[in-house]
Amino acid sequence: MSLRNHLVDTTPLRISRDFRWLYIGRTGLLVGAMLTETALIWQIYQLSGSNLAVGAAAASGGIGIVAGLLVGGVLADRFDRRRILVTVRVPGLLVALALLVNALQDEPLLWFLFAAVIADTFLAGLSIPASFAAVPSLVGQENVASASALNGLTGQLAGIAGPALAGVVIAAGGTEWCYGLNVVGFVVFAVAMTFVGPMPPDHGGEDEEASSSYSLKDAFAFVRRNKIVAGVLLIDIMPMLFAYPKGLFPALATEQFHGGAVAFGLLSAAAGVGAFLAAAFSGKVTKAARPGFVVIIAASMWGAAMVGLALSPWLALGLVFLAISGASDLVSEVLRTGLLQNHTPDRLRGRVTSLWLAQATVSPALGNLQAGALAGPLGLGGAILAGGVACVAGVAVVGWKLPAFRRASMLPLATLASRN
Repeated sequence: MSLRNHLVDTTPLRISRDFRWLYIGRTGLLVGAMLTETALIWQIYQLSGSNLAVGAAAASGGIGIVAGLLVGGVLADRFDRRRILVTVRVPGLLVALALLVNALQDEPLLWFLFAAVIADTFLAGLSIPASFAAVPSLVGQENVASASALNGLTGQLAGIAGPALAGVVIAAGGTEWCYGLNVVGFVVFAVAMTFVGPMPPDHGGEDEEASSSYSLKDAFAFVRRNKIVAGVLLIDIMPMLFAYPKGLFPALATEQFHGGAVAFGLLSAAAGVGAFLAAAFSGKVTKAARPGFVVIIAASMWGAAMVGLALSPWLALGLVFLAISGASDLVSEVLRTGLLQNHTPDRLRGRVTSLWLAQATVSPALGNLQAGALAGPLGLGGAILAGGVACVAGVAVVGWKLPAFRRASMLPLATLASRN
């Protein structure tokens, strides 16, 4: 079998000019965002000398993005999605410029950095549902999973290389250079969006009264009715809530693997490396005949990998299990994205996407909290082991209770019937 068949499917980039330019613009923003995130962490620590301040900034960013996602989902189902993306990025550019100006001062303002974190994450949250919801109409439902894999490949590469690049840039010229490159990323996005056409939501012929209701309540009601979309959200919760112990990595590196900062860095990067490789070789994955079943297997493998990490006596073996967890998560995410977008009507896609991404933001924070709480009575290995087992069990229950999700195909039955 040809290796080419296993490589990431680039069909969405070849068939859709709008998606191609949107992808270029998104990449520019993503690189700038990764540089800025790292620079903010460094600058806040340098100005405050406090780990608590860094943690507070991260928490502020989490609140900002969740709020933005929930509002952005409503906007994405009401207004032209291209207009949302462009409009939201104007104040985002102003925040980027203000960070640059602040960094150039002899005494940068610490309080401003916290305000910038909240503003930047809120604006990013506003735009994300529109970006996600527009993809099926740009590339076709059969190519949504491939588009997700392409986005995942770029995201993982930025996640791996971004912090390292930011470190080099800060060492060479200071945080202001990271903020300056972020401004360049906004310019790349602005240029790219000039080549993207309108992306209005499809209200499916609803009457005016029905289409004027753009509440999150409608999205919740739809998720309760649609077992496939409900399965996407529930499956996503299990690894994030029970088996995402990043907060334990510093102690794990020191106490279990006796490697200090170097081991911590490797543990932090291992899952990203696995996810990047999985995205690069995702060609067959995106064409899975029963993606719901594959998601169940992949999410279970994540939990099993955490069990392996908990029992690993050597750092190298632990890194292998973390790479497996990252690859499993990427496979699951690509297929979950396709299932959610293809089984959600366009008139609701922005709001349902915002619910999914909001829980994906909150669940890891809660997961790290419970992992830290369990580490006291159970020890590091015991806490990670318990989380991995809980993840596998939770995924099994969801798969058992939702047979429609197990049997789901990437395209809805109505779409398949109309093409036959």
